[in-house]
Amino acid sequence: MSFFVEVDHIDRTFELANGGSYTALKNISLKVKQGEFVSLLGHSGCGKSTLLNIIAGLDRPTHGGVILEGRQVTKPGPDRMVVFQNYSLLPWLTVRENISLAVNRVLKDLPAEERHDIVERHIDLVKLRSAADKKPGQLSGGMKQRVAIARALSIRPKLLLLDEPFGALDALTRSSLQDQLMQIAEEHQLTCIMVTHDVDEALLLSDRIVMLTNGPESYIGQIIDVPFVRPRDRLKVVNHSNYYALRAEIVYFLNQQKKAKQRKVTQTTAIARNGLEKVNLELGFVPLTDCAPLVIAQEKGFFQKYGLEQVTLSREPSWKAIAEGVASKRLDAAQMTAGMPLAMTLGMGGKEPLPTVTGLVLSRNGNAITFSKRLYDAGVRTLVDFKGAIAQTPDKIYTLAVVHSSSMHNLMLRHWLASGGIDPDTDVNLTVIPPAQMVATLKAGSIDGYCVGEPWNSHAVQEGLGFVIATDFDIWPGHLEKVLGVREDWANQYPQTHLALVKALLEACEYCDDRRNREELVELLSRPEYVGTKPAYLRPGLLDPYSRSLDSEPENLPRFNQFYVDKTNCPYRTEGLWIMTQFARWGLTPFPKNWLEVLDRVRRVDVFGAAARDLGLLDIEPNRGPIHFADGSIFNPDDPIGYLNGLSIKRDIRIEEVTIDALEPVAV
Repeated sequence: MSFFVEVDHIDRTFELANGGSYTALKNISLKVKQGEFVSLLGHSGCGKSTLLNIIAGLDRPTHGGVILEGRQVTKPGPDRMVVFQNYSLLPWLTVRENISLAVNRVLKDLPAEERHDIVERHIDLVKLRSAADKKPGQLSGGMKQRVAIARALSIRPKLLLLDEPFGALDALTRSSLQDQLMQIAEEHQLTCIMVTHDVDEALLLSDRIVMLTNGPESYIGQIIDVPFVRPRDRLKVVNHSNYYALRAEIVYFLNQQKKAKQRKVTQTTAIARNGLEKVNLELGFVPLTDCAPLVIAQEKGFFQKYGLEQVTLSREPSWKAIAEGVASKRLDAAQMTAGMPLAMTLGMGGKEPLPTVTGLVLSRNGNAITFSKRLYDAGVRTLVDFKGAIAQTPDKIYTLAVVHSSSMHNLMLRHWLASGGIDPDTDVNLTVIPPAQMVATLKAGSIDGYCVGEPWNSHAVQEGLGFVIATDFDIWPGHLEKVLGVREDWANQYPQTHLALVKALLEACEYCDDRRNREELVELLSRPEYVGTKPAYLRPGLLDPYSRSLDSEPENLPRFNQFYVDKTNCPYRTEGLWIMTQFARWGLTPFPKNWLEVLDRVRRVDVFGAAARDLGLLDIEPNRGPIHFADGSIFNPDDPIGYLNGLSIKRDIRIEEVTIDALEPVAV
């Protein structure tokens, strides 16, 4: 589908007098259909007017661009007219002359009589016939704004841009002009983008409301679809069954942004050496193929390159040990399952909430679901077959293992089972086992299958103990898998050390995804201090084609282990939001009513961006659009509650506001 207006990954950075810079907007992407009315809403200073000026061509983005009807916007033009809050009328000209000035300039090729008719028609359109020969000084504020609207519409713009057009008017005049604008926009099928602070105005006029977070680096926090049919009547809109729920959702968003601003604190830290506060670190990892970035950063000297003088890699026996090590401060940082920072922050499992953050995704994909040879011999090859096996053996409960409640293994196995009509909490038994123990437990017959990262799937396949019934590509190709996790108070105490750590690992991720380095990577990972397994178990997916079973033809899956390519490393918020919906879906944690606040605290896109910029890499957060799963289901990040309510297999959903007591993140 082609869109009328496309705002494509816009950043806007302003240079400051002291030599610094201020990034007002970060990675703004928005698509507007022809005839749509879109409002930009947010607190003062969030960049609403800056964004509007960029769309108008009055300002230029630092990065990205705007496309209008297939053409890039590079300067102001008559196809875009702006109505400002301060009217911008020439005081020595009458109403008619102010409108004529625009018409005669833009439509000069039309005959004089036709131009005159256009002016007179637009005077009548905004009901100013009695004031046509008056100058602005003789007009009320509402009348001046009507002149500005008439002037804008008179030159037949493709896009009408309104910057708080009614903000300075009294309530009665504002209400009357809103009704007029709504009527004009509907009759002429105008495409409008409006900046406003007024929630009720946005709900009355808009088809969609785009809500921006606080600056710096303001981004689109949420987009709300307004379901009221057109033409709209003010009283019918207010009395609509959804009106107050939508209004409450918008007000809640704005209040959360206000609270976030009030919580900002300035942290003072001592500088140790190399410009860093701390140069000796203990980092935890679990022996898996995707611990590769930590191994490479250690073996290739990337930690030292960025001033981290002594880094010790601690090989941990389980993800539980990782969480406990970070919580107890035994570990400075660690490789974590994708959901662990959120789980620790939300207090999963009845634990005391511990704010934990991630500024880097270390890997994507890399997992598989392996079933036992017994199931293979029983004819199970697909999810449908497995459901049939469950139905045929009502006296047996199949047991499947995952590595941690917060891991993508748990969430994706549950998603996969539920997509086939299998309830993961009643139709099967799920248990938690450390990754390195999976193969032995399967061999012993204690479990019937598991979801884990490599090399433990290939190990089972090559030993004839099981077969891979599904990989990531059969569930969610390109999903995030492992992240770098640190306590929030640690990140606040050592911000430059945190940044250096992210830079070292980001460079290591790039090294890991250069396939020329994969042979070396296999050799390093196979060492006993790291994964400590046969190279043959490490090669599938990482270097060689991937085998699902001894009987199947190997598949070429070049992205099976993904460390850097295709925007791997940004800890973008949409994925974190999906993880929180899954926690709520399965009763692991309530869904946070203040989910945007939680995401901003945990998913440190700002830290990633600072590290990427320092390395000369692209720091743009990937698109915040829907997530499409292989089973055809879609997750809409603008309506997480609707997504949860639409799921057929789930636990009772709890929605609660989460209080995070630790310090607010310090900007890098």
